[in-house]
Amino acid sequence: MIRVLFFAGLREQLGCDRLEAEAADITSIAELRGKLAQKGSNWQSALANEQLQVALNQQLSSMDASLRDGDEVAFFPPVTGG
Repeated sequence: MIRVLFFAGLREQLGCDRLEAEAADITSIAELRGKLAQKGSNWQSALANEQLQVALNQQLSSMDASLRDGDEVAFFPPVTGG
């Protein structure tokens, strides 16, 4: 299983802070993102942002990073300053 976490505005937009995804049919973060977007229009909208940030096992990562069973993926919106 892949543990998936959502932070900040994504968590509110999705109404979900975490879920688990079956690792057997997901090979990359981009693929995971695509599968999650299929859950409905609010998921598609939330995950469509090209500036979306992602961490793999608590390290910033790119969408093309490979996934393995037991990995943790965290999605969060771009950081804004003020």
